[in-house]
Amino acid sequence: MSSCMSAIGGMPQAELSVGLKQLKSEHPLLLEQLEGMYGLTQKIDQERDVEDYFLELIAMVKEFKAALDPHSEREEGVLFPMMGVYIGTTSGPIAVMEYEHDQAKLNIKGFLEKAEGNQTSTEEKKKLAELIQEAYFILTEHFSKEENVLFPMAERMLTDEEKAELYHRIQEIK
Repeated sequence: MSSCMSAIGGMPQAELSVGLKQLKSEHPLLLEQLEGMYGLTQKIDQERDVEDYFLELIAMVKEFKAALDPHSEREEGVLFPMMGVYIGTTSGPIAVMEYEHDQAKLNIKGFLEKAEGNQTSTEEKKKLAELIQEAYFILTEHFSKEENVLFPMAERMLTDEEKAELYHRIQEIK
């Protein structure tokens, strides 16, 4: 199989429409933020005095969540339902994508709820940082699945009119 073939069905990788390109183009910044947060979790895991790192991690997680939320809404509120018309949403790729979104968000929410305002021990901070590590692992793999499987699938599946609607509707989500 040549290098320009996609992983599904051996079909050539399609050029993504403008809306799908936008969704894909949001991933590098999110991945960069995830890498920064993961690096901090490593320092928290390895150090004795973690207070400064932990406060920095809280700030980074808030910033990341502010960028992730509209991206997720564009996918969950627009792309996934559009694809669901063709492949359903209760099982298969859409169900997996939504489950991964939910798991990452639960880890982030759990971290922020427990990390803010509470005097926690160094050991508790290390445990809380593990929630962000888990979100990191979920989302890095998730973005890869979207880019290599889901977005090309959507490109082949959606009509030109639906692709135009996708682009228009995701522009409305800020």
